[in-house]
Amino acid sequence: MSTAELDKLSKKELIDKTMEFYHKSLAVEQELAQLKRMVFGSKSERHIPEPQPENQLALFDLEKSIEIAKEEIKVEEIAYKRERTSKKKEVSIREEIPAHIPVEEIILEPKEDVPANARRIGADVTTKLDYIPGKLIARRYIRPKYAVDMEDSTKILQAPPVKGPIEKGIPEASLISKVVNDKFVYHIPVDRQQKQWKREGVYFTVSSLNNWLARACILMEPLYNLLLERVLSSGYIQADETPIQVLDREKKGNSHRGYYWLYQSPHQKNVIVDYRPTRGKSGPIKLLLNYKGWLQTDGYTAYEEFESKQGIRLVGCMAHIRRYFEKALEENKAEAEHVLLIIRSLYHIERTIREQEVTLEERKIIRAEKATALVQELEQWAINHQNSYLPKSLMGRAVTYLSNRMRYIKRYLDDGCLEIDNNLIENTIRPIAIGRKNYLFAGSHD
Repeated sequence: MSTAELDKLSKKELIDKTMEFYHKSLAVEQELAQLKRMVFGSKSERHIPEPQPENQLALFDLEKSIEIAKEEIKVEEIAYKRERTSKKKEVSIREEIPAHIPVEEIILEPKEDVPANARRIGADVTTKLDYIPGKLIARRYIRPKYAVDMEDSTKILQAPPVKGPIEKGIPEASLISKVVNDKFVYHIPVDRQQKQWKREGVYFTVSSLNNWLARACILMEPLYNLLLERVLSSGYIQADETPIQVLDREKKGNSHRGYYWLYQSPHQKNVIVDYRPTRGKSGPIKLLLNYKGWLQTDGYTAYEEFESKQGIRLVGCMAHIRRYFEKALEENKAEAEHVLLIIRSLYHIERTIREQEVTLEERKIIRAEKATALVQELEQWAINHQNSYLPKSLMGRAVTYLSNRMRYIKRYLDDGCLEIDNNLIENTIRPIAIGRKNYLFAGSHD
């Protein structure tokens, strides 16, 4: 804006313009700081408070949270004696060869001729491991035909044709399984698999390998439906989504961003993946149409639809709350640290429960005794600080997210089967992220 235009503004308009510029510059600085942190900073979300000098007073009361957090830190003194070892380098102990590995014995005779009267007095045995690359085997099925003369006709006897996974296709089940396994378990793109086979002296077209993958998906559909049935009948699901670039004929020269929607029953450890072209709420609404039970998610608005659906109760994720306040440490360390100490204490309770290996009902009782007061303190803090920060500041975003999600987060106290966060489903996404980096995009929505 020019100087002449500024002179025409009233005092109030000038103040508004100044504040607008300030907010924009603040947002840019925060974004730059976050980018630098993503590149150079620590990725850990766990917060360990720095010790305060004895003579320094805290800005506000942190004693309760600090005392709870200190319970996690236990120091144990161990005294023992040991013999002084020699300066010689210790000999490493070779691990035994697993019993299931086949053994090929090779006898190495002396180079000199062994006389007939020589007696064998023993042998030195050295075992080494070798690797033989996987081999393709061509199975040629020959079906002889036999003619049997009958009274008034001739009868032909022959074995029925061999049926493979793909009708009239060349691959056997094991070959298709390898292609599928390499693609989705080891994240090897189909074009790289083609190059691997070519080095073995065998040429498969990329279209053929893709066709085998597609046929394998059709063959496994009954298993997928059974897995889907088990997840939807579990009564407790964690859900999350992750993007994948997809080639689309309607977008020439550009790819489409589709989404994998993942649903997991944590206790059964069953996971299903549902691809959708968009991140809209229509995907989960369709898949969870008849689902009844707990649904644990992050704060994405697409899941809010289920709060009004009868038979479904939403649960929040404490880890997402922690991330917001961990990012806000640089902006307001004292108050962000107060929240992080409360969350740290809650996670300490969860670790103690896991170490004790208690039942789900016992877990609910322990949480009621130890975690309820901390959750109430966190909720009260959010109420007291709801309007204390600029909405677009890091602390403002953290407090807003906490306030909006608090009613869902505290529900993990209502049932011992529930987890405190959504990290289990996020860990399930990691293999997909590895594959996404390798094959970059999918060839089509199908």
